Amino acid sequence: MIGYVEAQRAWWMAHGMARASGVHLARAVVEGWLTRAELARMVDRCETCGRLCDCQAWLAEPRHEAPPDFCGIAPEIASLAPAKP
Repeated sequence: MIGYVEAQRAWWMAHGMARASGVHLARAVVEGWLTRAELARMVDRCETCGRLCDCQAWLAEPRHEAPPDFCGIAPEIASLAPAKP
């Protein structure tokens, strides 16, 4: 399993933001769309972000299709997201 024991909260925040766009981060690594180093940088940015409360509130609301504008990893997630018809 791909995860970050030392930064569990940041891992789950990144994972949740990605899932809102239909992206499964661990699968993206396994399938070669994302490197472990790129994923680690994304998790690091989440860990140092000062918007934890905003992220938690955003993730608590259902039916999002993309991360919010304030998300520091939104560009990476957008590049991995499946194209919308």
